[in-house]
Amino acid sequence: MDRVNKKQSSSIKKFKTKDFVKFVTKMNPKKRVFMIGMFFTLLTSGAALIVPQLTKNLVDGSRLTQMNMSLLFTLILAFVAQLGFGALGSYLLRFSGEHTVKSLREQLWDHLLTLPVKYYDDHKSGETSSRLVNDTTVINELMTSHFPNFISGGIQLIGSMIILFIMDWKMAGLMFLAVPVIGLIMVPIGRMMSKIGRQLQTATAAFNADASEKLSEIRLIKSSNGEQYEKQSGRNLIMNVFKLGIKDAKIEAVLQPIMMTAMIGLFVVVLGYGAVRVQDGSLTSGQFVAFLLYLFNIMMPVGSFATFFSQLQKAMGATERVVQLMNMPSEAIDKGMTKDVSGETIMFNNVSFQYEEDRPILKNVSFEAKENTVVAFVGPSGGGKSTIFSLLERFYHPSNGEIKIGNTNINDVQLHSWRSQIGFVSQDSAVFAGTIRENLQYGLDRNLSDDELWNGLSLAYAASFVKDFPEQLDTEIGERGVKLSGGQKQRIAIARAFLRDPQILMLDEATASLDSQSEEQVQRALNQLMEGRTTLVIAHRLSTIVDADNIYFVEKGMITGSGTHQELIATHALYRDYVKEQIVS
Repeated sequence: MDRVNKKQSSSIKKFKTKDFVKFVTKMNPKKRVFMIGMFFTLLTSGAALIVPQLTKNLVDGSRLTQMNMSLLFTLILAFVAQLGFGALGSYLLRFSGEHTVKSLREQLWDHLLTLPVKYYDDHKSGETSSRLVNDTTVINELMTSHFPNFISGGIQLIGSMIILFIMDWKMAGLMFLAVPVIGLIMVPIGRMMSKIGRQLQTATAAFNADASEKLSEIRLIKSSNGEQYEKQSGRNLIMNVFKLGIKDAKIEAVLQPIMMTAMIGLFVVVLGYGAVRVQDGSLTSGQFVAFLLYLFNIMMPVGSFATFFSQLQKAMGATERVVQLMNMPSEAIDKGMTKDVSGETIMFNNVSFQYEEDRPILKNVSFEAKENTVVAFVGPSGGGKSTIFSLLERFYHPSNGEIKIGNTNINDVQLHSWRSQIGFVSQDSAVFAGTIRENLQYGLDRNLSDDELWNGLSLAYAASFVKDFPEQLDTEIGERGVKLSGGQKQRIAIARAFLRDPQILMLDEATASLDSQSEEQVQRALNQLMEGRTTLVIAHRLSTIVDADNIYFVEKGMITGSGTHQELIATHALYRDYVKEQIVS
């Protein structure tokens, strides 16, 4: 973990503003909209720069008893133009920013769906969702709010400075005395805010990850009386976020008053110096008023610049983490050939696999599953049975050896094509929050008719209980199917497998957690589902495997025996013990 953190810290230091800009430009921003927005912003800033000049002429050209109406009308027109162009420019720049962040989120979401299972083994889902939601929100705030203000403020500042030097270089030069002072303040504080901003985002992601994990297992927490422990654990993470937030707030609390004090001090100095110039006649009243208005045009953006650079540092930290995530290698979903695997034999040839170095899970495993046969895997827990299924699903790749379908290595088959021909039913069949209809046709290339859905439910012996629900197919089943019983979820999963019409069927402890009545119904559904398909079964219960065409005994990552039920009883001592335990239980 320390090595990972050091590596991330190193990469963060290398991530600079130009990298951030380069990354944002890759997100397909609406360049034309952005340029039009910039044009209107330029017009707004132009109107803001004209107002002081019109005011100068109005003050110098008007008398106490008579107002120059044409100048007054022009001034009002300039204000209206500033308001209208400002609103339009701000909207277009914000639209461009929102579109850029939308593209970022779409690309990131698409990328997350293509990351291999190993990535999710190593990272908490809450941490990943924090990158998708929280980090992109930070970038969104910069792009849609702070950046447009920075652009318009920057134009006003530069334009005002140029006009001030043209008007009176002495007074303008006086203002520049504040620049090195502001620079000395901004540089070290900016670095501190950058560091704390990244720490705060990391702490927030950690809290989000922990909260997501714990809330998803709320039943375990309650059944284990774990509320008090989790309360303290959560508070520790919250306190960490709070402390970093307070540090960030302290810096901002110091930065803003310093900036305002520097600006007010500068204003007082310019005001005093200008008053002296007006008295000695070297500066007109109108020029002095215009100078003060331009000074406001400078002071207001400078005040917001501190916030912009603070947000920029946070956005760069967020972007750096998003870039790291985007650079994670994806699964090659569309690479390879499409192949109909019906009638083909599955073969494992000396397959070895390990999740971590020096901890082998499978060692030189070889077996075959011929078409329209049932192959069962039995043995002690932790022996590697589920890993065989994970390799078949291509969640992982063998360290050594190869897996073939017929004469073709499964890695040469297009991943989407391969997985579309596999039906998988596990002990804890996954279902999503949503309706029964949505879960039944999840992952299919087309929407199924009600008749097709009911047929699938009938084959899985699930139609009767679905019809008992008032909403039937449109019944909401809750998060992870909490409104269904274990047997009902299993039969929904089996119906989903029927509707996929797979060539290869994999059953992982599909009846292990069910009561005897549910098991009988589910087993009938499974027997019907297995007809005409190549079926691989992991099971502890004897009733599931006695009729298998071939049984492989898996222990400590190796196949130590194979044959029919009767052959293994005669030749494999551990299998005999396994069968005796099943009979006794």
